[in-house]
Amino acid sequence: MAGERVDAAMARLFGLSRTRAADLIAAGHVELDGASVAKSDRVLPGAVLDVRIPVEINPLEVVPEVVEGIRILHDDDAIVVIDKPVGVAVHPSPGWSGPTVVGHLAGAGFRISTSGASERQGIVQRLDVGTSGVMVICKSEHAYSVLKQAFRDRTVDKVYHALVQGHPDPLEGTIDAPIGRHPKSDWKFAVMADGRHSVTHYETLEAHRFASLLEVHLETGRTHQIRVHMAALKHPCVGDLTYGADPTLAKRVGLERQWLHAMRLGFEHPDTGEHVEYESTYPADLEHALEVIRDAD
Repeated sequence: MAGERVDAAMARLFGLSRTRAADLIAAGHVELDGASVAKSDRVLPGAVLDVRIPVEINPLEVVPEVVEGIRILHDDDAIVVIDKPVGVAVHPSPGWSGPTVVGHLAGAGFRISTSGASERQGIVQRLDVGTSGVMVICKSEHAYSVLKQAFRDRTVDKVYHALVQGHPDPLEGTIDAPIGRHPKSDWKFAVMADGRHSVTHYETLEAHRFASLLEVHLETGRTHQIRVHMAALKHPCVGDLTYGADPTLAKRVGLERQWLHAMRLGFEHPDTGEHVEYESTYPADLEHALEVIRDAD
């Protein structure tokens, strides 16, 4: 290797790619005879190459960590049903470094199904980081198989409450509009002609001066579905700045996330076959925001 570039020599010595070697050099992790080097410097016979290779964190690794605020609503051999607080992701992802549901379950000693991708084992449904409420995770392989199919067949009853700006017209109805990735923001979604089939049913529970409280039944389960469909009707969820909510109103009611809560979940229990239903109550931030809206009438 006498006379080779430092990055090329590192690639051969450690089995790294040239790009990875160059990154280590740029980060100051490489010295040649005790001095820092450039990737184009040459190695000579007798020289000492000192390389530090930091441990890379796998963004998809499940880190066991008990998360404050996650409540267990039901637990048996097949399933565990939780009440997820805001600010908790369901599973690890490349863009998320905060707490996760699967990390909490691992940290709290729950054994869950090994079906699914490693970071999503046992997961048959998801809630956004900014959405709170009830969700089910599978502990047995049988439960995973049965409930995965139930969600696919749309036999699971998913009920949400949403506080939306203004008053939807009609007061109850069905939104049937395909959803796809937003053409200009890959972290957002939108109603798109070539999107996936998406159906949302809603009815108005309370109509107030600035906003309406809706009960929403999801027929399909697309990412951000309720948020996208309500924004498309020009009635975004209160506090949902990503999808066009009024920041002044959000500030007035003290919200830093969308007013959207997974209230109820009903399905056939994968072991007994009987219909079971689990319910969650509004968390403090949503309850406070709703009271502000009610008081403004």
